[in-house]
Amino acid sequence: MTKRIVILGGGTGGTLSANRLRRDLGDGAHITVVDHDDDHIYQPGLLFVPFGLSAPEDLVRSRPRQLRDGIHYHRAAVDRVDAESDQVHLQDGTALPYDVLVIATGARLMPEETEGLTGACRRDTVHTFYDYEGAVALESALAGFTAGRLVVNVVDLPIKCPVAPLEFCFLADWYFTERGVRDQVQLTYVTPLDGAFTKPVASRTLAGLLAEKNIELVTEFNTGEVDGTGKRLISYDGREVAFDLAVVVPLHGGASYVEHTPGLGDEFGFVPADPHTLQSNARPNIFVIGDAAALPTSKAGSVTHFEGEVLARNVARFLAGDELDAGFDGHTNCFIESGFHKAMLIDFNYDTEPLTGHFPMAVGLPLLKESRLNHLGKLMFSWLYWHSLLPGRDIPGVSTPMPRAGKHFPVPADH
Repeated sequence: MTKRIVILGGGTGGTLSANRLRRDLGDGAHITVVDHDDDHIYQPGLLFVPFGLSAPEDLVRSRPRQLRDGIHYHRAAVDRVDAESDQVHLQDGTALPYDVLVIATGARLMPEETEGLTGACRRDTVHTFYDYEGAVALESALAGFTAGRLVVNVVDLPIKCPVAPLEFCFLADWYFTERGVRDQVQLTYVTPLDGAFTKPVASRTLAGLLAEKNIELVTEFNTGEVDGTGKRLISYDGREVAFDLAVVVPLHGGASYVEHTPGLGDEFGFVPADPHTLQSNARPNIFVIGDAAALPTSKAGSVTHFEGEVLARNVARFLAGDELDAGFDGHTNCFIESGFHKAMLIDFNYDTEPLTGHFPMAVGLPLLKESRLNHLGKLMFSWLYWHSLLPGRDIPGVSTPMPRAGKHFPVPADH
């Protein structure tokens, strides 16, 4: 009997999951992907748009055209999941029954949760590059900015691609240097964290790079209001950071339909799941992948890629009545563009923080170190995204489990 697999979300996680499952299960499964529009946006490219390094129209392709033949695509918004009767209700009135449900609806921006982020000054003194329209508008704003204080602010975590706001700071340093106005521009990075990043070794390295580039770091700042008229960020404890132009990363949450499904998501709308099998805590026939998941790992494209192999295997095992594979170790791999045609690379998992060394082995890309090789790797990722990651193919030499070879692990204290 043909099994029905419904995948909510036609972004990175939903597309690669559908393609892997179609390849692995063939006609043994009827796969339907659901999304509210047909535009698949290459989100890592949004970082480059404000600096004129990417043409925004080149980042958009058709969602259904990224799917293998035989996968059904249904364009509609999700209303709710009826986990008790194994059905998804869509806003166009359709009810889709399923044997397995895969949640891949990502994270949504919630600027309305922060006072001032949806006011009249949005797109005037306050911008973001975390959505398509924001990145395009910010390109014009930066082009006209020649002097003053530019503040990059992360409202709260988790966010998509946690290193992207830092990358924006580094690219802004390069951008204003190239234009000959860097001495007239003060750059400030404002974060709720107690350092530049969540992991200690990487945080120290990145804080050092900020200092080297004369970018001010303001930590433990919990933004309560963005005053676009008065040009200031105001924290919940009353601290203020003045700006002439603010680039704000809004609060993130899960898809709104998750809130309409009792027991499916957490208080932020993300879906809790087993961190190693990706099976949801709500029901055994629901799995989750990518930014939609409430897991102790980064919301990044590489994570979704590494999750994809384990998820496809576990959906097949679940349908066959077999034991699930606890094979996902939280592997995260991120290029960090640092400007002037250089980038850093970090590679870590649930148990191992970013370390120095090389990836994926002793001879490879340098870790936690600026290099032109890493910059080329960052640029190459776009091609890999469309031609390897989305089609559900494995990338040669890059394994799902985090490689230990090439990393400089700290020597235990008793040695």
